[in-house]
Amino acid sequence: MSILTHITLGTADLGRAKNFYDEVLAPLHYKRMIDIEGRICGWGIDAPQFLVGLPRNGEAATSSNGFTIGLAAPNRAAVDQFHARALALGATDEGAPGPRPFGKDAYAAYIRDPDGHKIMANCRTPE
Repeated sequence: MSILTHITLGTADLGRAKNFYDEVLAPLHYKRMIDIEGRICGWGIDAPQFLVGLPRNGEAATSSNGFTIGLAAPNRAAVDQFHARALALGATDEGAPGPRPFGKDAYAAYIRDPDGHKIMANCRTPE
């Protein structure tokens, strides 16, 4: 099992990014699997693992704003623990544990580590 679930990159122009990545990723056999209008798009083979979206905080996309490292979690309890421990150790909350619209049974939590890096843990297990 891979420790990564996906990579998310920020963009200033989602339409441009959609067109660009549809073309660039086609030779790799990646197809667009998620398209939440005005927010984010994702490509992959079996699941969306490469995502591009507008930064959720409304600030300008940069090489780090909008960038998220997604880590696989074995279950929802592990996501909850990841979030709680991170906050206890000085991280800031970027999205409390809960269901997410990016996949069947998706459950995730987001934090920003003490250096400002956005990290999330997620699983795709039913309740």
